[in-house]
Amino acid sequence: MSIRTERLSSVIKRDLGKIIQKSYQRSGSFITITKVDVTPDLLIAKVLISVYAPGKDEDAIFAYLEDQKVNIRKELATKIRHQVRRIPELHFINDKTAEHVEKMEKLFKKIRKERQQRDSNTDQEE
Repeated sequence: MSIRTERLSSVIKRDLGKIIQKSYQRSGSFITITKVDVTPDLLIAKVLISVYAPGKDEDAIFAYLEDQKVNIRKELATKIRHQVRRIPELHFINDKTAEHVEKMEKLFKKIRKERQQRDSNTDQEE
């Protein structure tokens, strides 16, 4: 990734985060932009979004973002128009990293617990 694409990715991540937080203020939902990947031609930005919405449907949040994509892109254009010639097309992707990490932590905890039980059973047999 070139310095220009990295710089543009970080600018988009920062500005898009503010735009999405402002446009989607529903109680109890936290939307975080975890990463932005911009193609080398700077025409497409893949936006990885992590959603924490206990008891709410994440698909509804992504449907809202897809519906508002044009407006979000226009607002982004007002913020970065002096830095790029063309505003990248936005592709929102659900980032499941947090869920994966949580699942792995549960597995590690289960393994530790089983290991402790096995070790305590071994100690009792001796």
